[in-house]
Amino acid sequence: MAATVARTLRGGLLPQAGRLPTVQTVRCGSKAVTRHRRVMHYERQKLMAVTEYIPPKPAVNPRCLTPPPRPSQEETGLIRLLRREIAAVFRDNRMIAVCQNVALSAEDKLLMRHRLRKHNILMKVFPNQVLKPFLEDSKYRKLLPLFVGHNLLLVSEEPKVKEMVRILKGVPFLPLLGGCIDDTILSRQGFINYSKLPSLALVQGELVGGLTLLMAQTHSLLQHQPLHLTALLDQYVRQQDEGHSVVPASGQPDPPDPVLDS
Repeated sequence: MAATVARTLRGGLLPQAGRLPTVQTVRCGSKAVTRHRRVMHYERQKLMAVTEYIPPKPAVNPRCLTPPPRPSQEETGLIRLLRREIAAVFRDNRMIAVCQNVALSAEDKLLMRHRLRKHNILMKVFPNQVLKPFLEDSKYRKLLPLFVGHNLLLVSEEPKVKEMVRILKGVPFLPLLGGCIDDTILSRQGFINYSKLPSLALVQGELVGGLTLLMAQTHSLLQHQPLHLTALLDQYVRQQDEGHSVVPASGQPDPPDPVLDS
């Protein structure tokens, strides 16, 4: 029974082989969209424009008002640790140079750090939000204009300026901004001029040689007059001895010189 009904439906609904359907349903266009916003009537547009609320202008420009106080942020342990480390860096090192921290690759930065460490020059990086408050309350406040953007510090216990400038010349995209040596603020040109100075050992040798020469000249001048006086006295004594040894022909020594009455 079910097979007969299915065969009847198949023969009535499906076209037979070799024949085309006489009626084909073709759908044209798209679905009707009813979610578009309706355009406001022009009369209503006029009414809305006339009744639009215009807030009054403030008597004082808000930019001229004192900003509200910001809530104080509690110092974290990391900030206190960084502050102590910054204080130790500025206290224990005689040379502090400020450079612009450009986008160096990890390999270039590691190579440069290794070349600097050969001369006992360390590379330090601190966030500006911790470094600037420390500089404002210290004697290094004049270094604040150098800390704009990302910076790094090159520090050394001894002023190894010549070695540092020679290494930075090989890295032209890492500019030197300035710094301080023995609590003296120097610019970039000041560091370059300092690197051209002779070494301390050479200056000490020249100073010792100059002082030795001056001491020798002083010793010669001090000894000249006593020696000359001693030679004159010896000559006088010899002349006196020769005068006493000469006896006159009469065999009698010359009478002594008369003493004049006062």
